Amino acid sequence: MLTGLSWLALETKYLDRARSFYEETLDLTPLERDDGEIAFEAGETDLVLRRPDGVPRGGLHTHYAFSIPESEYDDWWDRLSEEYDLEEARFGPASSLYLYDPDGNCVELGQQDVDGPGIDGIFEVVLEVESLERAESFYADLGFETVDTGSDRKRVRMNGPMALELWEPHLGIADARGGVHVDLGFETSEPTAALEAVSDRVQRVDRVDDERVVVRDLDGHSLTFTT
Repeated sequence: MLTGLSWLALETKYLDRARSFYEETLDLTPLERDDGEIAFEAGETDLVLRRPDGVPRGGLHTHYAFSIPESEYDDWWDRLSEEYDLEEARFGPASSLYLYDPDGNCVELGQQDVDGPGIDGIFEVVLEVESLERAESFYADLGFETVDTGSDRKRVRMNGPMALELWEPHLGIADARGGVHVDLGFETSEPTAALEAVSDRVQRVDRVDDERVVVRDLDGHSLTFTT
């Protein structure tokens, strides 16, 4: 039903400071936006940084993962470790490094099958939820498929347009936390069909037309289904 992740939006106190981190430290290309927000190209997905002047605000302390080519991993590690206290994890043959942006978001750079050069997509987003069972059912009806669960049932991993991790409140790798009031934009050919799949389990519906549907899920995350 959902064919791509169009954007991930995060809240930032100071746009200039956040822009410096993402543009200069992570080499992302900025896109034109208004005075209250800025966006960066991350492969086919936009990373949006937004001052908390309205709603949706964008995510707080969100853990998410950028895709980088496997061959670039050591170069990224050497470069970033000069300034940041990095942490590392391995997932099968792939490695990921973790650092924090100026607003406390846990940023992962993970080896993926992408062309690059540099950051070439967002392959994972972590949301904090109150009830794993409720959230898992909600996202399953949007087409996500559960592929892994935590042994103590603190988390559920689902695959869809990207990997979606649902976390009950806890600290993960690198003391990461799931994001609260995260703003996600999903591509789909039928926005109203996505709404119909979950219409009985949303906090509210903010917009409905043939090209865009905006809803708030029961955990406060803002979801846009757009062509």
